[in-house]
Amino acid sequence: MLAVDDLVVSYGRGPKRVPAVNGITFRIDAGECVGFIGANGAGKSTTLKVLMGFIYADSGNAEVCGLPAGAPESRRSIGYLPEVALYYPFMKAGELLELYGALGGMARGDLRSRIPEVLKQVGLDGRQGQLLKTFSKGMQQRLGIAQALITKPDLLIMDELTSGLDPLGRYDLHEIIRGLKKDGRTIFFSSHELSEVEALCDRVILIDRGRIIREVTQAELRTVGRERSLEAFFIEQVRSGGTGDA
Repeated sequence: MLAVDDLVVSYGRGPKRVPAVNGITFRIDAGECVGFIGANGAGKSTTLKVLMGFIYADSGNAEVCGLPAGAPESRRSIGYLPEVALYYPFMKAGELLELYGALGGMARGDLRSRIPEVLKQVGLDGRQGQLLKTFSKGMQQRLGIAQALITKPDLLIMDELTSGLDPLGRYDLHEIIRGLKKDGRTIFFSSHELSEVEALCDRVILIDRGRIIREVTQAELRTVGRERSLEAFFIEQVRSGGTGDA
Protein backbone atom coordinates (compact mmCIF):
# COMPACT_ATOMS: atom_id res chain seq x y z
CA MET A 1 0.00 0.00 0.00
CA LEU A 2 2.89 2.38 0.77
CA ALA A 3 6.41 2.21 -0.66
CA VAL A 4 9.07 4.80 0.16
CA ASP A 5 12.58 4.52 -1.28
CA ASP A 6 15.55 6.69 -0.33
CA LEU A 7 13.33 9.72 0.23
CA VAL A 8 15.05 13.09 0.74
CA VAL A 9 13.18 16.31 1.55
CA SER A 10 14.69 19.70 2.43
CA TYR A 11 13.32 23.12 3.29
CA GLY A 12 14.74 26.52 2.35
CA ARG A 13 16.73 27.69 -0.65
CA GLY A 14 20.26 27.37 -1.96
CA PRO A 15 23.04 26.62 0.56
CA LYS A 16 20.67 27.30 3.46
CA ARG A 17 18.46 24.29 2.67
CA VAL A 18 17.82 22.25 5.79
CA PRO A 19 17.20 18.49 5.45
CA ALA A 20 13.95 17.30 7.07
CA VAL A 21 13.96 13.74 5.70
CA ASN A 22 17.28 12.19 4.83
CA GLY A 23 17.13 9.01 2.74
CA ILE A 24 14.38 6.95 4.40
CA THR A 25 13.05 3.67 3.02
CA PHE A 26 10.11 1.60 4.26
CA ARG A 27 7.13 -0.50 3.11
CA ILE A 28 3.63 -0.91 4.52
CA ASP A 29 1.53 -3.85 3.32
CA ALA A 30 -2.24 -4.01 2.95
CA GLY A 31 -4.01 -4.58 6.27
CA GLU A 32 -1.11 -3.41 8.45
CA CYS A 33 -1.42 -0.82 11.21
CA VAL A 34 1.93 0.94 11.52
CA GLY A 35 2.96 3.70 13.92
CA PHE A 36 5.43 6.44 13.01
CA ILE A 37 7.27 7.66 16.10
CA GLY A 38 9.83 10.39 16.68
CA ALA A 39 10.52 13.63 18.49
CA ASN A 40 9.25 16.99 17.24
CA GLY A 41 11.12 17.87 14.06
CA ALA A 42 12.14 14.27 13.36
CA GLY A 43 10.51 14.27 9.90
CA LYS A 44 7.18 12.54 10.56
CA SER A 45 4.81 15.21 9.24
CA THR A 46 7.07 15.95 6.27
CA THR A 47 6.98 12.29 5.24
CA LEU A 48 3.18 12.16 5.52
CA LYS A 49 2.86 15.35 3.45
CA VAL A 50 4.96 13.80 0.68
CA LEU A 51 2.71 10.72 0.69
CA MET A 52 -0.31 13.01 0.29
CA GLY A 53 1.34 15.03 -2.48
CA PHE A 54 1.29 18.28 -0.50
CA ILE A 55 5.04 18.78 -0.89
CA TYR A 56 7.61 17.31 -3.26
CA ALA A 57 10.74 15.38 -2.41
CA ASP A 58 14.21 16.50 -3.46
CA SER A 59 14.94 12.92 -4.51
CA GLY A 60 13.84 9.36 -3.96
CA ASN A 61 10.46 7.80 -4.63
CA ALA A 62 7.13 7.47 -2.81
CA GLU A 63 4.19 5.39 -4.01
CA VAL A 64 0.66 4.97 -2.67
CA CYS A 65 -1.34 1.94 -3.81
CA GLY A 66 1.18 1.40 -6.61
CA LEU A 67 0.82 4.96 -7.93
CA PRO A 68 3.04 8.03 -7.51
CA ALA A 69 2.33 9.86 -4.25
CA GLY A 70 0.05 12.80 -4.91
CA ALA A 71 -1.54 11.37 -8.06
CA PRO A 72 -5.34 11.99 -8.06
CA GLU A 73 -6.00 8.26 -8.37
CA SER A 74 -3.89 7.51 -5.27
CA ARG A 75 -5.55 10.25 -3.21
CA ARG A 76 -8.97 8.69 -3.77
CA SER A 77 -7.81 5.64 -1.81
CA ILE A 78 -6.71 7.70 1.22
CA GLY A 79 -8.46 9.10 4.26
CA TYR A 80 -6.22 11.81 5.74
CA LEU A 81 -6.21 13.45 9.16
CA PRO A 82 -3.82 16.46 9.31
CA GLU A 83 -1.88 17.40 12.43
CA VAL A 84 -3.91 20.60 12.76
CA ALA A 85 -7.40 20.52 11.25
CA LEU A 86 -8.83 24.00 10.63
CA TYR A 87 -12.35 24.27 9.26
CA TYR A 88 -14.54 27.19 8.20
CA PRO A 89 -16.30 28.18 11.46
CA PHE A 90 -19.67 29.07 9.87
CA MET A 91 -20.01 25.72 8.11
CA LYS A 92 -22.11 22.99 9.69
CA ALA A 93 -20.67 19.57 10.47
CA GLY A 94 -22.89 17.88 7.89
CA GLU A 95 -21.94 20.44 5.24
CA LEU A 96 -18.24 19.83 5.86
CA LEU A 97 -18.65 16.07 5.47
CA GLU A 98 -20.77 16.56 2.36
CA LEU A 99 -17.95 18.66 0.87
CA TYR A 100 -15.26 16.08 1.65
CA GLY A 101 -17.43 13.23 0.48
CA ALA A 102 -18.18 14.97 -2.82
CA LEU A 103 -14.48 15.71 -3.32
CA GLY A 104 -13.88 12.00 -2.75
CA GLY A 105 -16.33 11.11 -5.52
CA MET A 106 -19.34 10.05 -3.42
CA ALA A 107 -22.84 10.51 -4.83
CA ARG A 108 -25.21 12.86 -2.99
CA GLY A 109 -27.62 10.03 -2.25
CA ASP A 110 -24.89 7.93 -0.65
CA LEU A 111 -23.79 10.88 1.47
CA ARG A 112 -27.27 11.31 2.96
CA SER A 113 -26.99 7.96 4.69
CA ARG A 114 -23.23 7.98 5.23
CA ILE A 115 -22.93 11.32 7.08
CA PRO A 116 -25.13 10.41 10.11
CA GLU A 117 -23.44 7.00 10.20
CA VAL A 118 -19.90 8.36 10.38
CA LEU A 119 -20.83 11.09 12.87
CA LYS A 120 -22.24 8.42 15.17
CA GLN A 121 -19.09 6.36 14.67
CA VAL A 122 -16.88 9.19 16.01
CA GLY A 123 -19.18 10.19 18.88
CA LEU A 124 -20.82 13.22 17.24
CA ASP A 125 -24.27 11.71 16.78
CA GLY A 126 -26.89 14.42 16.24
CA ARG A 127 -24.33 17.17 15.56
CA GLN A 128 -24.91 17.26 11.81
CA GLY A 129 -26.58 20.69 11.87
CA GLN A 130 -24.25 22.30 14.42
CA LEU A 131 -21.92 25.15 13.40
CA LEU A 132 -18.24 24.32 13.63
CA LYS A 133 -17.49 27.53 15.56
CA THR A 134 -19.29 25.92 18.53
CA PHE A 135 -17.10 22.78 18.45
CA SER A 136 -14.43 22.28 21.11
CA LYS A 137 -10.91 21.23 20.11
CA GLY A 138 -11.72 17.61 20.90
CA MET A 139 -14.93 17.76 18.87
CA GLN A 140 -13.04 19.23 15.93
CA GLN A 141 -10.56 16.35 16.17
CA ARG A 142 -13.45 13.86 16.10
CA LEU A 143 -14.86 15.66 13.07
CA GLY A 144 -11.45 15.48 11.40
CA ILE A 145 -11.52 11.73 11.91
CA ALA A 146 -15.03 11.62 10.44
CA GLN A 147 -13.90 13.41 7.27
CA ALA A 148 -11.01 10.95 6.98
CA LEU A 149 -13.49 8.07 7.17
CA ILE A 150 -16.33 9.50 5.09
CA THR A 151 -15.45 7.71 1.82
CA LYS A 152 -14.60 4.38 3.52
CA PRO A 153 -10.99 4.55 2.26
CA ASP A 154 -8.72 1.52 1.97
CA LEU A 155 -5.82 3.50 3.49
CA LEU A 156 -5.82 5.90 6.45
CA ILE A 157 -2.94 8.33 7.02
CA MET A 158 -3.21 10.23 10.29
CA ASP A 159 -0.85 12.87 11.69
CA GLU A 160 -0.94 12.90 15.52
CA LEU A 161 -3.80 10.48 15.89
CA THR A 162 -5.40 11.57 19.17
CA SER A 163 -4.29 15.22 19.38
CA GLY A 164 -6.74 17.23 21.48
CA LEU A 165 -8.82 14.25 22.60
CA ASP A 166 -9.67 13.57 26.24
CA PRO A 167 -9.30 10.03 27.67
CA LEU A 168 -12.82 9.06 26.57
CA GLY A 169 -12.14 10.38 23.07
CA ARG A 170 -8.88 8.44 22.87
CA TYR A 171 -10.64 5.26 23.99
CA ASP A 172 -13.39 5.73 21.40
CA LEU A 173 -10.86 6.35 18.63
CA HIS A 174 -8.86 3.28 19.60
CA GLU A 175 -12.03 1.22 19.27
CA ILE A 176 -12.62 2.72 15.81
CA ILE A 177 -9.06 1.84 14.76
CA ARG A 178 -9.47 -1.73 16.01
CA GLY A 179 -12.67 -2.06 13.99
CA LEU A 180 -10.96 -0.73 10.88
CA LYS A 181 -8.12 -3.21 11.37
CA LYS A 182 -10.65 -6.06 11.54
CA ASP A 183 -12.10 -4.80 8.25
CA GLY A 184 -8.66 -5.10 6.65
CA ARG A 185 -7.95 -1.37 6.29
CA THR A 186 -4.35 -0.17 6.14
CA ILE A 187 -3.47 2.43 8.78
CA PHE A 188 -0.35 4.59 9.05
CA PHE A 189 -0.24 7.20 11.81
CA SER A 190 2.17 9.36 13.75
CA SER A 191 1.75 9.76 17.50
CA HIS A 192 3.48 10.85 20.67
CA GLU A 193 1.34 8.49 22.76
CA LEU A 194 3.50 5.39 23.13
CA SER A 195 0.75 3.47 24.94
CA GLU A 196 -1.59 3.73 21.94
CA VAL A 197 1.19 2.67 19.59
CA GLU A 198 1.74 -0.43 21.70
CA ALA A 199 -1.99 -1.15 21.88
CA LEU A 200 -2.84 -0.63 18.19
CA CYS A 201 0.16 -1.19 15.95
CA ASP A 202 1.49 -4.30 14.28
CA ARG A 203 4.79 -2.50 13.77
CA VAL A 204 6.45 0.78 14.71
CA ILE A 205 8.90 2.84 12.65
CA LEU A 206 11.16 5.09 14.72
CA ILE A 207 12.55 8.18 12.97
CA ASP A 208 15.10 10.65 14.32
CA ARG A 209 16.57 13.72 12.59
CA GLY A 210 15.22 12.60 9.24
CA ARG A 211 16.50 9.02 9.36
CA ILE A 212 14.78 5.76 10.26
CA ILE A 213 16.78 4.31 13.12
CA ARG A 214 14.69 1.25 13.99
CA GLU A 215 11.58 -0.80 13.21
CA VAL A 216 9.97 -2.69 16.09
CA THR A 217 7.22 -5.31 15.99
CA GLN A 218 4.31 -5.45 18.44
CA ALA A 219 5.81 -8.59 20.00
CA GLU A 220 9.07 -6.73 20.64
CA LEU A 221 7.17 -3.82 22.16
CA ARG A 222 5.42 -6.17 24.58
CA THR A 223 8.74 -7.69 25.58
CA VAL A 224 10.15 -4.23 26.20
CA GLY A 225 7.08 -3.26 28.25
CA ARG A 226 7.70 -6.15 30.67
CA GLU A 227 11.27 -4.99 31.32
CA ARG A 228 11.10 -1.17 31.32
CA SER A 229 8.89 1.70 30.26
CA LEU A 230 8.35 2.33 26.56
CA GLU A 231 9.43 5.93 27.11
CA ALA A 232 12.80 4.73 28.42
CA PHE A 233 13.14 2.35 25.46
CA PHE A 234 12.49 5.01 22.81
CA ILE A 235 14.81 7.52 24.48
CA GLU A 236 17.48 4.83 24.52
CA GLN A 237 16.95 4.10 20.82
CA VAL A 238 17.22 7.77 19.84
CA ARG A 239 20.37 8.31 21.90
CA SER A 240 21.98 5.13 20.58
CA GLY A 241 20.94 5.72 16.95
CA GLY A 242 18.76 2.59 17.02
CA THR A 243 21.45 0.19 18.19
CA GLY A 244 20.06 -0.28 21.70
CA ASP A 245 18.65 -3.65 22.81
CA ALA A 246 14.95 -4.40 22.35
